[in-house]
Amino acid sequence: MSRDLVTIKGGKGGFRLLVDSSASMEEIEAEIKKKLDENPGFFPEGTKFELEVADLDRSVKKGINQILNQRGLGVELSVKKDPPPTIDEQSQMPPQYFIQHDGNVEAQEMTVVEHTVRGGEEVTSQGSVLVMGNVNPGAQIIAGGSIDVRGTCRGMVHAGAWGDISAVVIADRLMPTQIRIANMIARSPDIMEKSDFAERAYIKDGQIIIEPIER
Repeated sequence: MSRDLVTIKGGKGGFRLLVDSSASMEEIEAEIKKKLDENPGFFPEGTKFELEVADLDRSVKKGINQILNQRGLGVELSVKKDPPPTIDEQSQMPPQYFIQHDGNVEAQEMTVVEHTVRGGEEVTSQGSVLVMGNVNPGAQIIAGGSIDVRGTCRGMVHAGAWGDISAVVIADRLMPTQIRIANMIARSPDIMEKSDFAERAYIKDGQIIIEPIER
């Protein structure tokens, strides 16, 4: 199994960027761009990143700073290694990300659900939602921002619930009972063709489009 050269994790102050210090700058740049392009709805302009890595070369830190700044993303290049949060801390302290509106930085909540969402459960967030598991039939995810399911999505998902038409829904396998983005509604066909890729749903030309993407 190939190692992850770059990992993006939710943190209390925004996102943490973990980089393999043995990787070349070219590898790091390609991996950062790939991860940002895979989930554009999760990293709007003004999103704040904290670099978390030990023994990182100065030129590499400068290169990472340039890559993120080119996309209008905020960077804190403090090298920091905190102990991993406990399960209770992860469930009680949802991470924050920052969106910039006309020069003002506004904090919004991003909820990370580190388990499968079962039938009858509902997850609601003013910001985005990241599910580290499946969304089962009968479960509901309602987000003011985007929704990313690191598993199979079979429940009802509503991204951009308060009118954000730029929100997206991403899942390793996207087959929800109903999908909503802002005021648009779509349903999965009764027979779904299995995809070898993750899928992304977004609004284009007044309708919800679903397309394959690479994680």
